[in-house]
Amino acid sequence: MKKIQLLYVINERSKKNELIQQDLTFFVLLENVAYAKKLDIVWAGEDGVWHTSPGMYHSSPEKDKDYWFAKATFVSNSDEALPGNIEFSLCYRVLENEYWDNNHGLNYSSRSNAGIQIFKHHPLLNIGFDKSLHVDKRVIPITIAATQSLCAEKITIHWTTDDWKHSHVTRCHLMRSGTLDREGKPTQDGVQVWKGLLVIGHAFRLEYCICCESADQVSWDNNFGHNYTASRKALKVLILNLHCYQEDNQDHKLSQIARAINELDIDVVCLQEVAELWNEGKGDWESNSAKIINDRLAAPYHLQTDWSHLGFDQYREGVAVLSRYPIEKHDSRYVSNTDDPYNINARKVVMAQVSVPYIGLINFFSCHLSWWQDGFSEQFENLLQWANSKNTWHIKGTLLCGDFNIKAGSRGYEQVVDSNKYSDQFLAVNSPPVYQKIFVDKRPHWQRYLADDHRIDYIFMKKPSELKVTSGRQLFTEQDYGSVSDHCGYLMTFEPK
Repeated sequence: MKKIQLLYVINERSKKNELIQQDLTFFVLLENVAYAKKLDIVWAGEDGVWHTSPGMYHSSPEKDKDYWFAKATFVSNSDEALPGNIEFSLCYRVLENEYWDNNHGLNYSSRSNAGIQIFKHHPLLNIGFDKSLHVDKRVIPITIAATQSLCAEKITIHWTTDDWKHSHVTRCHLMRSGTLDREGKPTQDGVQVWKGLLVIGHAFRLEYCICCESADQVSWDNNFGHNYTASRKALKVLILNLHCYQEDNQDHKLSQIARAINELDIDVVCLQEVAELWNEGKGDWESNSAKIINDRLAAPYHLQTDWSHLGFDQYREGVAVLSRYPIEKHDSRYVSNTDDPYNINARKVVMAQVSVPYIGLINFFSCHLSWWQDGFSEQFENLLQWANSKNTWHIKGTLLCGDFNIKAGSRGYEQVVDSNKYSDQFLAVNSPPVYQKIFVDKRPHWQRYLADDHRIDYIFMKKPSELKVTSGRQLFTEQDYGSVSDHCGYLMTFEPK
């Protein structure tokens, strides 16, 4: 493919409250040469003044292709102040190289209020498609542009919400607007606009392709063989050990954690070494580190927390769950054989049953277990029994989250593997071949695959589950929000299978 291809431009005008608005939209296909790249739309209106509109990433149909787009909106109470007819070209910068699409030196042009204009590279196009299914949206409109050369007689959308276990066909209707004149005939641009409505209800994910039929041919737009997909918001889960108020510049670091939760749109946070002043064992809620983080969020989350023991001789130390979504049920209990608050190996776990939109009920357990020699084995077995008792038929997934104080590949980790009940989700998404060898194939001497893996913080998910992990990354490193603890955080996303 070419390094850069213009797919379509939309030039529309509208009037509201005596104001005239002109909207320009450019949609472009780039060869994905490198991660760092820049797209500029260089254009001029009828006044001859040149402008630059920066492009933004949209999505990737496959590894070597990216969709990018740019938008510009102008409002005026007079026609003269609007761009009107425009001419433009496109500039793609990557790896110190510069690639232009300028219509072979003639520049492209678009008439004011011309609607959708598509180009010969792709005579059938999905216009304005979105990768996200927005909350509470049950009907999804699909807009399709077809050049007159296709002689389209019928356009249908073939779609599924369950990975093609069941499929549907929705017929589109030719719209008598945009690039059609008053008699319903194509304008000189030769573009027809069709629209279909997909009734998806409460489905989490949508996949579809487009079929165009004429008297002598059938054309498909299946997004370069990968189909178009859109989904609801994935579930984002963060685990983090807060280090029990032992950090320098502690207040700033609590603010950094809140900032990351806000900016990364994290849904559920499982915290360990949550601390508040001991106060002769009575505690001090205003100093509770989970509460402080929650108070600094853009909107407070639902919070469940409990403490286990005296930490660092001056704090009630425990664990917490913060959830954007409602907590339907919650509980906490010691999983250690001791509940002596003066014993550092007295370990309590907090459970929160969270109702996640379009996914269902998920049981989260925020855990901070002891080292192997200090009681991990018995604590983990007690945790499994408790989690199993909470795993009723309507639970979509159970996640054991937090600081387990067992190195990957250690005896404690081996106990998790041998239980055959839970699996390591960070490993599953970042090292699938290693995950397969350990948790599926049960290869002999599998520990050697984890020799360089020094994690002790995990999300273990119950097998089987109706969830799947889709991404996992470290957080709160020197390169990403900065260090806030003696542990890094782990951010993972989950979707329904």
